Amino acid sequence: MRKLLLIPGLTILLGGCVNLAPDYVQPIAPVPATWSQAAVEGQMEVTADTLDWRSFFVDARLREVIALTLANNRDLRVAALNIEKARAQYRIQDASRYPAVGVVAGGSVARTPADQAGGNAAVIARNQSVQLGFSSYELDFFGRLKNLSAAALASYQFNIETQRSVQISLVAEVAGAWLTLAADNERLQLAANTLKSQQISYELSQRSHAIGSTSGLDLSTAQASVELAQVDLGNFTSQVQQDVNALNLLAGITVPAHLLPGGIPDTSTPLLAAPAELSSALLLKRPDVLAAEQTLIAANADIGAARAAFFPSITLTAQGGTASSSLAGLFKAGSGAWSFLPSINVPIFNAGRNRASLDAAKITKDIDIANYEKTIQTAFKEVADALAQRATLDQRLGAQQRLVDASGKSYRLSEARYRSGIDSYLNSLVAERSWYGAQQNLISLRLVEQNNRINLYKAMGGGWSSS
Repeated sequence: MRKLLLIPGLTILLGGCVNLAPDYVQPIAPVPATWSQAAVEGQMEVTADTLDWRSFFVDARLREVIALTLANNRDLRVAALNIEKARAQYRIQDASRYPAVGVVAGGSVARTPADQAGGNAAVIARNQSVQLGFSSYELDFFGRLKNLSAAALASYQFNIETQRSVQISLVAEVAGAWLTLAADNERLQLAANTLKSQQISYELSQRSHAIGSTSGLDLSTAQASVELAQVDLGNFTSQVQQDVNALNLLAGITVPAHLLPGGIPDTSTPLLAAPAELSSALLLKRPDVLAAEQTLIAANADIGAARAAFFPSITLTAQGGTASSSLAGLFKAGSGAWSFLPSINVPIFNAGRNRASLDAAKITKDIDIANYEKTIQTAFKEVADALAQRATLDQRLGAQQRLVDASGKSYRLSEARYRSGIDSYLNSLVAERSWYGAQQNLISLRLVEQNNRINLYKAMGGGWSSS
C-alpha cells in the first residue's frame, strides 16, 4: 500500500520531461521607433499609462460620473465575469496534469446456480472492498498537458488585459459623452439667446412696418429668421436629451442631474506632455496589445500540444486497499489487495489527423502574429493622429476666437446702422447669422480640443485603475 501511494508523486516528477512547444519570441513591432510629430508642450511631465483616471480628469462631476459607470456598466461587468470563467477553465485544464486520487468503497453479492457451480447447491459469493487510487492518469512525458495548461493560462491573462482595455475605452467614451452633452447644452443656450434676439428684432420690425419705415421684405426676412432660430432651438433641445440618454446607457444607471454639465468646462483634463522623442515602445504596455500577445502565447503552446500527439502516450490506473468476503474480515491481516494497470497508446495511422492538427496550430499562430502586429500598427496610428491634431489645435482655437470677436463686432455695427435707418435689415441679419455660426464652430472646436486630450490619454494606455 505504501509503495502504491508513492506512484502519483513519482509520475508527477517524471511528467513534463520534454516540452515540444517552440521557444516564444516576441515579434518585432512593425512601426517606427518614435512619433515624428511628438513635440507637444504639456503641463504634466508624466506618461499616460502611469496616470490614474482620477488624477487625469480634474472636473469633480465628471470623476463621479466615471465612478458610477465603472460600478454599473454591463460591458465591464461581462468582462469581469469572463475573467472568472477563464480562471475556472484554467484550473480545470491544469488539474488534468495531476492524478485524481479517490476512495471507492463497495460490495457485491452474486448467486451462481448449482449446475453452473459444479456442485449440488447454488453458490452465493460476497465481496466487500475499500480501494484508494487513481485512474487514467496520463504521464506528460512530451508536455501535452503542460502546454494545454499554458494555453489556458494565456487565455486567462487575455481576459484580464481585455477587461483593462474595456475599462480604458469606457472611461474615454463616458468622458466624451459627458463633454458632448456639455457642448450641446452650450449650443442650446446659444440658440435660445439667438431666438430671443431675433424675436426682439422682429417685434421692432413689426412696429416700424406699421408706421411705414420698414418694408414688407424686411418684415418677412425678420420673421423667417425667427422661425429658423426656433428650428435650431428644437433641434438642440432634442439633441441634449439624446445625449443624456446616451450617457445613461454608458453609465448603466440614470446619472443624477447635479452631475450633468451645463457647458464645456475651461479644462476637464490636463494637457499631457509628449516629448520630442516619444518612443513607440510605450505601445507594448497598452492592454489591447498585451491581450493580443497572450493570444499569441496560447497559440505557441497549442503547437507544443499538437506536436506531442505524434508521440506515444502512457496512462496509469492504480488502486490499493483491502478486500474480503465479509465485512468482519475487511480490515484483518492478509486482506490487502492492489491493482496496477499501465497502458500505452502508440499512434500509427489516423488518416493525417495529427499532421492536420499541427498545421492548423501553426497557421493559427501565424494569424495571431499578424493580428498582434496589426494591433500595434493601429495603436501607433491612434497616437499619431492625436498628436497631429494636437499640433494645430491651439492655433485653430485662437483663430476661431478672433473670428467670433470680429463677427460679433460686425453684427453690432450692422445692427446699429439698421436701427439708424442707414442700412437694410438683410445686412444685419447676415452679420448675425455669421456671428452665430462662428460661435457654434467655436463650441465644436473646444469640444474637439477636449476630446483630443482624452484620445491621446487613451491611445497611450491611460485610464486603467484596479480600484
